[in-house]
Amino acid sequence: MSIKHFEKLSNNYIELLEKGDDFNVIIKVGKSKDIKEFKVHSAILKYRSSYFRDRYIYGGFISLESFDTQLIFDLILIADEFVLEELVGSLETYLIESKAHWLRTHFTNVYKKCFQNNKLKELQNWCNNILAKHPNIIFDSEDFNSLNETALVSLIKRDDLQMEEIKIWNYVVKWGIAQNPNLTSDPEEWTYENFMTLKDTLKNCLSHIRYFQMSGEDIANYVLPYSQIREKQLWKDLTKSHFSSKHKVISTILPPRIILKTELPTRSTELFSTVINEEHAAEIASWIDKNIPHIV
Repeated sequence: MSIKHFEKLSNNYIELLEKGDDFNVIIKVGKSKDIKEFKVHSAILKYRSSYFRDRYIYGGFISLESFDTQLIFDLILIADEFVLEELVGSLETYLIESKAHWLRTHFTNVYKKCFQNNKLKELQNWCNNILAKHPNIIFDSEDFNSLNETALVSLIKRDDLQMEEIKIWNYVVKWGIAQNPNLTSDPEEWTYENFMTLKDTLKNCLSHIRYFQMSGEDIANYVLPYSQIREKQLWKDLTKSHFSSKHKVISTILPPRIILKTELPTRSTELFSTVINEEHAAEIASWIDKNIPHIV
């Protein structure tokens, strides 16, 4: 005959949870001041919940076949919080090499999350490889002004960004002004403090602009009105170099951007890139037509 004391055993486990004796895991639930902590035990979690049994990582083998792609992407974000760098890198590579179609389909969310995180370098680079060739997707977006600074800098520093330099400058200034609601759109109305505010906002952007690749007319019309946010030496070099090729430039001269020679058709199913195929081209065209949510 067997005697069963399941009720008492259950109460013992509840008491163990409430007192938090010999715990080795802390689960936090809630936000800010409303966070509640539960001091729990991995062995019990493992046997009482299939979630914890499936997600504990003790060995060097991880099977992804049973996970949907969204879960794998979410797992990357969680793994990064726990500083599981090797796992994060492996999952990024897996998504890029095996789930590229899913990444393109969920491009808006992937782009937003990977730059908010700012550690998912492989996914950031994957996104930027597309945006560098089709910059209007982000620069012409209605949500461009709310773009993460890290994302903006990562794009304008690229040598292969397919956009005229003066347009890049104009977009950067537009973004900087948008970060400061007190600034008007007309710099002629600004005070010295206003210019210093913009200069501080764009401190991580200005050094990536290729000033010496602009025409004198563009500089006079679009850059000169904001002369106070750049060094006097730069203006001296820009002015003299346009008048004399013999002038010794002291300022840093960045190389011209590598612009593709072949014109990209506005609407074509013709394969024109090593990064995207016909399906991707059609999808990107729909983004430009604003048939899906904007990138933020």
